[in-house]
Amino acid sequence: MDNRSAARSMTRAEQETENEANRLNEQVEIALAAVALRSPDSHESLELCADRIERASRDLGDALRELAKQRKPE
Repeated sequence: MDNRSAARSMTRAEQETENEANRLNEQVEIALAAVALRSPDSHESLELCADRIERASRDLGDALRELAKQRKPE
């Protein structure tokens, strides 16, 4: 099964959860790069990274809760 057919077989909630997890991973990578730069103006970019990671974390948490709710047996 290739990635396309795997993506088609995922539910909307699963796709959203995967997207949010990927977005959080991207934000973490960006933050790590900002830390490595050590530029004098880095405080602003680090604050921006922190805000984006907080937002992405919340969004992933929400997506995971929605997925858990859908998977909960009735």
